[in-house]
Amino acid sequence: MMANQYIPDQRLQERRAAPSFVCLYQLGIKRGRRVAQRRSERGVMAYVDQYGWRLVACVIAIVLLSATDAFLTMNILAGGGAELNHFMAALIEQGMQQFIFAKLALTSLAVIMLTIHHEAKLCAGFRCRHLIYLFLFGYVCLIGYELLLLQLIDIVNG
Repeated sequence: MMANQYIPDQRLQERRAAPSFVCLYQLGIKRGRRVAQRRSERGVMAYVDQYGWRLVACVIAIVLLSATDAFLTMNILAGGGAELNHFMAALIEQGMQQFIFAKLALTSLAVIMLTIHHEAKLCAGFRCRHLIYLFLFGYVCLIGYELLLLQLIDIVNG
């Protein structure tokens, strides 16, 4: 390099293009590629663009099991059962549509929040995604219990 050659100082210039008003990633037109945390920095939350298929399958299963729970609850109530959850009992008294809507909305919102923060550490090695797996297991057990109750109702009424 020659000593008398002029090199402009480009540190003060903005080289990036101006951001667009609407991001294509937000519209879902352009898919993000991040599926895991880029760097293993401790204490820093990592958010991703795509979720693993296991996590998505668990989320869909939880919402479907919640709808199944609402359907089985209505059948149990029709057979003479009682709702033990006071909040849900109040919603059932207002009407079945309010009950089903509130149940699915609350379940969906909770699962969406847990999915967004699925890598957040709650304590030691326990992350939010582990809560999703626990909720799935809990719903499977609940559906099994409700099916048992329906069989007992059929035996008693039968």
